[in-house]
Amino acid sequence: MTNLELFPDCAEKTFSYESSTGQVDISYLTGGSGPPLLLLHGFPQTKAIWHQVVPQLLAHFHVIIPDLRGYGHSSSVPSDATHLAYSKRAMAEDQIALMTHLGYRTFSVCGHDRGGRVAHRLALDYPDAVERLMVLDISPTYTMYEKTNKQFATGYWHWFFLIQPYPVPETLINSNPEFWLQQHMDRAGGVSIFDPLCWREYQASINNPAIVHAMCEDYRAAASIDLVHDQINLDENVKLTQPLRVLWGSKGIIETCFNPIADWKHFSHAEVDGRALHCGHYIPEEKPTEVVAEILSFFN
Repeated sequence: MTNLELFPDCAEKTFSYESSTGQVDISYLTGGSGPPLLLLHGFPQTKAIWHQVVPQLLAHFHVIIPDLRGYGHSSSVPSDATHLAYSKRAMAEDQIALMTHLGYRTFSVCGHDRGGRVAHRLALDYPDAVERLMVLDISPTYTMYEKTNKQFATGYWHWFFLIQPYPVPETLINSNPEFWLQQHMDRAGGVSIFDPLCWREYQASINNPAIVHAMCEDYRAAASIDLVHDQINLDENVKLTQPLRVLWGSKGIIETCFNPIADWKHFSHAEVDGRALHCGHYIPEEKPTEVVAEILSFFN
């Protein structure tokens, strides 16, 4: 279970269902009252990333905070050479099933890192369900691969390491998971930015070989089947129809290697706005007050 000291006013629950790629159990936190807001975490983290943001949102929204499939306290699912089980389409299916289970036909979503990529696919595949969309510290996956250069590949080398065939990255990470976690997350803000209770959550995840495999499959899907889905949408001119706000860290790779507003406009038929925050990659934990302000102004 998630350490509820991080979320004292939320309840943790599990939603189980038969997805198109198999049985999955989604662990989620829920709390507050108001319009529904779905918050999605990234790699290699869990729903705990939102612990400084959520308390300030509970008076304004009914907040739903899941672990993505394969991450945290959600279950892993069997995967194969297609990587469909960890495609963003499969992960988006989990979110629409969860929100339908909770009685919501429409809702808004904010996603950080991998969660932002799930949110993007969710908004594309279920345009009538997603009302507004916010993504944190990403440009579109398709664009980031298309514009890969030495600077990006050096800074985000894990994008190319994790997609190597099983069991290469799994074996290397599992040989020293604490080292992997420390070196990966010691970016511009340093690991001191993470609450000790959160850090224990992240440590527990990286020490679980099933979660490590799921993380690798997430990235393998991004470099394969997700690009196929994105290309089909582009060929058919299927783009976002919801208002989109993009926030990114001024100290990170998105700032130095990409043009996030222009990148997202290429994938949207709707309004796109946003700005850089003075921080690194882990925006919900580095700049929670500013994230809350942006959420309140955009989703209200």
